Amino acid sequence: MGAWEVVEPGPVEAASLRFVEKPVPVPGPDELLVRVRTCGVCRTDLHVVEGDLPLHRHHVTPGHEVVGRVTAMGEAVTGYAAGDRVGVAWLRRTDGTCVYCRRGNENLCPDSQYTGWDADGGYAEYTTVPAAFAYPLPSGVEDVAQSPLLCAGIIGYRALRRASLPSGGRLGLYGFGGSAHLCAQVALAQGATVHVLTRGEASQRLALELGAASAGGAYDMPPEPLDSAILFAPAGELVPVALRALDRGGVLAVAGIHLTDTPPLDYQRELFYEKELRSVTSNTRDDGREFLAMAARHGVRATTHPYPLSQAPDALRDLKTGRFDGAAVLVNDISGPS
Repeated sequence: MGAWEVVEPGPVEAASLRFVEKPVPVPGPDELLVRVRTCGVCRTDLHVVEGDLPLHRHHVTPGHEVVGRVTAMGEAVTGYAAGDRVGVAWLRRTDGTCVYCRRGNENLCPDSQYTGWDADGGYAEYTTVPAAFAYPLPSGVEDVAQSPLLCAGIIGYRALRRASLPSGGRLGLYGFGGSAHLCAQVALAQGATVHVLTRGEASQRLALELGAASAGGAYDMPPEPLDSAILFAPAGELVPVALRALDRGGVLAVAGIHLTDTPPLDYQRELFYEKELRSVTSNTRDDGREFLAMAARHGVRATTHPYPLSQAPDALRDLKTGRFDGAAVLVNDISGPS
């Protein structure tokens, strides 16, 4: 099969991705073999390609927002058949036995594995997924629109939960890419007032079109104090900015898997009055199921920009430079129709 792989982590402009021929993977006893139809382009992919995240697998194929069809399965798999439409997301496997898994926090499992980091992902014609970690997908949403929901949407939902937004509260979103524009739709459906603080006129315009009460620059103060905020941009220097925008008792959740260094915090200005700073680590499968059901119920839709799978490096470069709003999605143009 054709697949993209990380040659050596480094700037995506320096051809750190190359297109190669790989054997079609053989599913393990508990795994599905999935023929990729679309794969969303996540900022985490960029972190893997450029080495912001430590190398877990040499020559890994990135991609973890996969929509595809089951073509084969291991002997221990039940409940799936060839042709079933499934989603493959970031969380690939956990041990199921550690204290975190037993108490419902499988996202904190020390032995967790991730699609496109620990195992080859969806920038390819085929990928595999443990059946227990695949998401059966309804037919109502087309492949391109569905892909970003599988990570950008799920992690945005997890971040919204971590931000402890009160009913009818005021939410600030710092950065407005693939994840934030889906999170905003969920918050608005729940009755929140949403203020967006981000670079780029296109992203600000999209925020207002989706129903945000305001859209300003990333370093601007929102027009009113915030009950909660989520930092989607991987910029540590925005942490004190967002904390200063919080009302008393407010919560800032940092949604990214990677963040540049945070400057020193001024306790009186940025943390006093019981403000809280929280991180977000991956998600549980329950988060994924809850979000996908909520997205279907409220009509949450991704603003997408399709790219051919054969042009994956272009999509990553455009993501890095902020050339599009919403989310990029790779469409498999390597294989014939399925």
